[in-house]
Amino acid sequence: MQDYGLVSIITPSYNCERFIRQTIESIISQTYTNWELLVADDCSTDSTRSIVEDYAAVDKRIKLFKLDVNSGAGVARNEAIRHARGRYIAFCDSDDIWLRDKLAVQLQVMEKTGCPVAYASYITCDEDGRYNGIVVAYKEITYREILRDDSIGFLTCIYDVEKLGKVYLPDLRKRQDWGLKIRLLSKSRKAVGVIEPLAVYRLRGDSLSNKKLGLVKFNVRVYREVLNYNPVRAWLKFLFDFMPHYFAKKLRLRIINQ
Repeated sequence: MQDYGLVSIITPSYNCERFIRQTIESIISQTYTNWELLVADDCSTDSTRSIVEDYAAVDKRIKLFKLDVNSGAGVARNEAIRHARGRYIAFCDSDDIWLRDKLAVQLQVMEKTGCPVAYASYITCDEDGRYNGIVVAYKEITYREILRDDSIGFLTCIYDVEKLGKVYLPDLRKRQDWGLKIRLLSKSRKAVGVIEPLAVYRLRGDSLSNKKLGLVKFNVRVYREVLNYNPVRAWLKFLFDFMPHYFAKKLRLRIINQ
């Protein structure tokens, strides 16, 4: 298999002892083996840290970083990015799963197209791992499109540091992943999608992303703090551009998963 360079995998963790073994095993099982896994633990109070330490003792590609104060997933991800040594940076949360060819397929596509940002379709499952749907990726997403529709599954996102430099998440407690995608596409102008599903996203009842209505103000904050829109422009963008595309996307996925 061609070696495209080191991939730094960014994984924030917080009280995920139930799932993190499966996450790490899915990364260890990748057919592309030139990677490092950087787990930034956000002050877990369960056995998450000891689980990661056990894996790190056996596989030197796995590294654990411990935050001193609980600060949220964005801060944890940025801490891991600071330590990343790879040409590529990819993201996998501590309750998600990668399919075996995830890295190999995406790196090949990035090499072929020359595009520095890639993403893919992904399967959804419940907390017990039962598959319940699929989110089908678009063939590509432009910078203009990412401003109105966050259509890149973060667990499939990967970018080329050599072409874009290290890009960090904005200082937001929520929706900072979308803010990062906006920053990436502001540099690359587009991202290329892989239609083949390459990961499994776990839907959890207590997850931040599962509380859609509560995220409204944080979507607006992305427009204000990442793009420096004034309050009126930010709300207009959200109400008359983001929301129509959000509902259209939901309808598309409902039809696909019938």
